[in-house]
Amino acid sequence: MGVLNIRPASECQYDSLSLGEVMLRLDPGCGRIRTARQFTAWEGGGEYNVSRGLRKCFGLRAAVVTAFVDNEVGHLVEDFIMQGGVDTRFIKWMDDDGVGRTVRNGLNFTERGFGIRGAKGVSDRGNTAASQLKKGDIDWEYIFGSCGVRWFHTGGIFAALSATTPEVVIEAMQVAKKYGTVVSYDLNYRPSLWKSIGGKAKAQEVNREIARYVDVMIGNEEDFTACLGFEIEGTDENLKELHLDGYKKMIERATQTYPNFKVVATTLRTVKSATINSWGAICWAEGRINEATHREDLEIFDRVGGGDSFASGLAYGFLTYNDAAVAVEYGAAHGALAMTTPGDTSMATKAEVEKLVKGGGARVDR
Repeated sequence: MGVLNIRPASECQYDSLSLGEVMLRLDPGCGRIRTARQFTAWEGGGEYNVSRGLRKCFGLRAAVVTAFVDNEVGHLVEDFIMQGGVDTRFIKWMDDDGVGRTVRNGLNFTERGFGIRGAKGVSDRGNTAASQLKKGDIDWEYIFGSCGVRWFHTGGIFAALSATTPEVVIEAMQVAKKYGTVVSYDLNYRPSLWKSIGGKAKAQEVNREIARYVDVMIGNEEDFTACLGFEIEGTDENLKELHLDGYKKMIERATQTYPNFKVVATTLRTVKSATINSWGAICWAEGRINEATHREDLEIFDRVGGGDSFASGLAYGFLTYNDAAVAVEYGAAHGALAMTTPGDTSMATKAEVEKLVKGGGARVDR
């Protein structure tokens, strides 16, 4: 049967659906935001990036639920989503007030970092269309019941956007589970999103409720500590280095608290510099830990989206093989490749991912 009870592809219009905000990313390339004279435009969003990777890299059928203001910027981001092959039919369009006083589209200025200078993100997303989504806005019965979805993904970034977005998450998860859709959630703790609305205490209140509906929980050591309150044993006070034994103990406690968790997964990275990381991943399922191939001294071009690409590779592994050991290898390989190219979203191919999964290296392909 496999680890997860996954709906057959023949029963569903979509292999993957994501719920989250998609922003316009403005990238100064190798320079700094504060001194830039030009930016490259991309689209990106923690939840959306997962379905986009499943569509563009792995060829699965994917859609996104989000909201935009019906203006030129909103349609620019929509055009990026279309180029990635993700279905846009479930986007909610909101009327433009002319100046963005009541509703607007989100912007994300992101610089990559280099060496001892870390990557930096400056989000401009207050009062955005996606943050104003509320319970009842989306016809989840139609999406999960009539259309059919095999894998639903959302996360803690969307849940942190407003007082109403956690209610949208829970509403979606409840209907998804009603129709047998696998529910995955990336805790994705961002201190900047929570600091003005209650900090860690509010993050824990929200995420502990959401966790009750999750099948596949994704998060690193800081995520589990900040969002669910599970302290990591054997980790330094700055959470700079993960000790695997401590993480295993945390998983034991988490799965005892939330017996609905069928899979718990995380990337394992040590940041040696902005451009050199050690990179690996683990996936707990059926009472045991599966560890992916560890890549020491991985060279990073743009680290943003690496964790999202891990999540999409993990989802692909389960959707295709329903095997935790295989899934974590796909996740780790896809995440590693995604960080070798610019932008939030993966530019990797399925063949490149499978080459890494099989132990291939970086020799020229001709």
